Amino acid sequence: MAAAGALRLLVPRGRLLPPRRGLRLSAPAAIQVTVRDALNQALDEELERDERVFLLGEEVAQYDGAYKMGFTGIAVGAAMAGLRPVCEFMTFNFSMQAIDQVINSAAKTCYMSAGTIPVPIVFRGPNGASAGVAAQHSQCFAAWYGHCPGLKVVSPWSSEDAKGLLKASIRDDNPVVMLENELLYGVPFEMSEQAQSKDFVVPIGKAKIEREGTHVTLVAHSRPVGHCLEAASILAKEGVECEVINLRTIRPMDIETVEASVAKTNHLVTVEGGWPQFGVGSEICARIMEGPAFNYLDAPAVRVTGADVPMPYAKILEDNCIPQVKDIIFAVKKTLNI
Repeated sequence: MAAAGALRLLVPRGRLLPPRRGLRLSAPAAIQVTVRDALNQALDEELERDERVFLLGEEVAQYDGAYKMGFTGIAVGAAMAGLRPVCEFMTFNFSMQAIDQVINSAAKTCYMSAGTIPVPIVFRGPNGASAGVAAQHSQCFAAWYGHCPGLKVVSPWSSEDAKGLLKASIRDDNPVVMLENELLYGVPFEMSEQAQSKDFVVPIGKAKIEREGTHVTLVAHSRPVGHCLEAASILAKEGVECEVINLRTIRPMDIETVEASVAKTNHLVTVEGGWPQFGVGSEICARIMEGPAFNYLDAPAVRVTGADVPMPYAKILEDNCIPQVKDIIFAVKKTLNI
């Protein structure tokens, strides 16, 4: 089965700087790489590294997949047989057709076999709202899969997240659900020299502080992380310093990083594209309420979520169903009572 396409840089190679004192200095090592190319790089490297890794999914061979990257019952069986399949869903909305294999087979087999049968499989593909595809193609399944013991669930934002989490997921002996975002595939992010290494992985279960702050903690995953950073930049001009946490992993959740931040800022706002009821933000708020960080809160935690309705088709309604930067700013000001 053919591997996904090779890494493609979006910017020209760094030009050599003028020599100084006889030395030739190169441009900074960081490069701009899209999320799509970071995922392709991870797949190429892991296919080369381990002959047990292979790809399954619609059109992954001839057409490099529905989104130019890289079925479920076969994949689960292959994982139990010692292979390491990477199963691509064209969209996680279609994963409902395979929910029995994901939940009842992949997630539970290791436990039910007393640890004797590992299931090293990755289910990956676009998750959450896209653009103009209406209710049956615009749902976030982070809370659905995060609810189920036996699964690990990751949700990348940047190119480094995407590459590092995919490599870590493929190497993990547990079933991992990797929830990407279609609208991020073509977005370029700076990728450090370290992230360009074939040995680079992002640890599953560890959040990342994307921006330091002192007044309020913003916790998000996937595309809303970018919205939080944009809101933080706007609020900084008004003297409000937001600490932005990129959750990266839904299960196991790095609540310790969130607790440490809340202890510093004394305020919490969670942001997600999914529905409010039983959502990721609900879980974060509950665990802060039940833990030591609750004593540090100076105001109730606030959730910013998608609207509690099926996604409309009309663009103006769609925009109002997805958290926007202005919604985050409003929530922060409400929390800080300003």
